[in-house]
Amino acid sequence: MIEPMKNTKIHIHVQALAQFIHLTQANFEKLPDFNYYKKNQIYQQRNQYLSAFLQHNILDQDILKTEFGKPYLNHFENIAFNHSHSQNHYALAISKHMQDIGVDIEDLERKVRFEALAKHAFHPQEYQTWQDLDCDPEYWFKVWTSKEAVLKASGLGIRLNLNELNTHAHPFENGGICAHSLIGVFAYQSYRLPHCMLTIAWRSEYSCKGFAFPQIEIISH
Repeated sequence: MIEPMKNTKIHIHVQALAQFIHLTQANFEKLPDFNYYKKNQIYQQRNQYLSAFLQHNILDQDILKTEFGKPYLNHFENIAFNHSHSQNHYALAISKHMQDIGVDIEDLERKVRFEALAKHAFHPQEYQTWQDLDCDPEYWFKVWTSKEAVLKASGLGIRLNLNELNTHAHPFENGGICAHSLIGVFAYQSYRLPHCMLTIAWRSEYSCKGFAFPQIEIISH
C-alpha cells in the first residue's frame, strides 16, 4: 500500500545533452577543454531550470556544497535539487518540500562491464536476483540507478560502499524502499524511459501503512 504525500511534489526535467551541448570533442584540441565546456553547459542548463522554478535568477555562486559534496541553494533553504547526467542525457530533480532527494540517469545503450561491476557494486541479494534473471541488462540498470539515487539523496555518496546497500529492487516493480544504518530509510521510483533508465529517491520511513509517495512529474524536453 502506498500513501500519497500531501503537498509534496518532485519535478524532474529530462533532456538529451545534444539539445544544449552543441560542440563535440572534435571542436577542441584537448579533452580537458571539451570536458570543461561540457560541465559548464550542464551547469548553465541547471541554473536555467532552477531560475524558472524559483522565478529568480540563479548563478553558479548561488550553489554551495556540503562537506560531502552534495550541492544546495545558498539562499533557498526550503528548495532541494539534485542532478545527474549520462553520456547522452541530463536529469534535474527539484522539490519545494522534500530536502533529501537524489536522482540518477543512465543510458541503456551504455557499454558496461555488467558482470565485473555487479560483483563489485551489488549487494549479494541484488547480485543473486540479477543472476536469476539471466543477467538482464534492464534490471542491472534499475539496481544501479536506484543505488546511486539513494546514496546521492543521503548526501553521503560513495563514502558508503555500494555493495553494502541492498536496494531490494524488484525484477518487475519499479519502486521500492531500502535502509542502511549509516543513512537511514529511503524510498525510490525507477522509470524506464526511451533510451535511458531514471531513478528518483527520497528520505522515507517504514510504516505498517506503507511508505509515503510524493507526486512525481517528469518533464521531457
